[in-house]
Amino acid sequence: MRIPRKVLWALSALAVAATPGLAHFRLLEPASWLQEDERGDPQKMGPCGGTSADAGKPSGKVTSVQGGDKLHLKILETIYHPGFYRVALAVNSRDELPKDPVARTEPSPGGPRAIAGAIEYPPIPPVIADGLFQHITRFDKEQEADIEIPNINCSKCTLQVIEFMAAHGLNKDGDYTYHHCAVLQIRANPYKPLDTRFPPEKK
Repeated sequence: MRIPRKVLWALSALAVAATPGLAHFRLLEPASWLQEDERGDPQKMGPCGGTSADAGKPSGKVTSVQGGDKLHLKILETIYHPGFYRVALAVNSRDELPKDPVARTEPSPGGPRAIAGAIEYPPIPPVIADGLFQHITRFDKEQEADIEIPNINCSKCTLQVIEFMAAHGLNKDGDYTYHHCAVLQIRANPYKPLDTRFPPEKK
């Protein structure tokens, strides 16, 4: 059965009052697939971070989780910008990850500037959570959420966590979005039905 999807726009009324700048965040849980510095860099380029000048160094870290369980997500926004976060999951290839959120923009002296970003409601796979941690003021602590992981088998899935930024100019590498990823090893719970919305793992 096809689930109707609504597209919401977040932060469109807020960008006028925001101060333009660079946003950064660190992916604290699950462990990032790249070695991040204290600001979370390198993180501009999609789908999983790095920049055109610095691809980053793999951390080699893998997080194991049982399918159908909750995965704890923790981020730290190191440089403030209004925005929201989205989580997606690729089973076989990062090519399965969705495009960055569509941005609604306005002209500015420095070029186009984001004033809103599209949010899927309800999220449709490969997106598994959207519109997380919406904010227009600076966070005073780490942000945390429990994300339901589909009941699938996957030896090396890619969990993508991105931040969409309103009141932000166009980035050379990432437009209006910053990117982090984690490598997941998922073992399906045999007592729950498999989630057929995701492709089977290719051996």
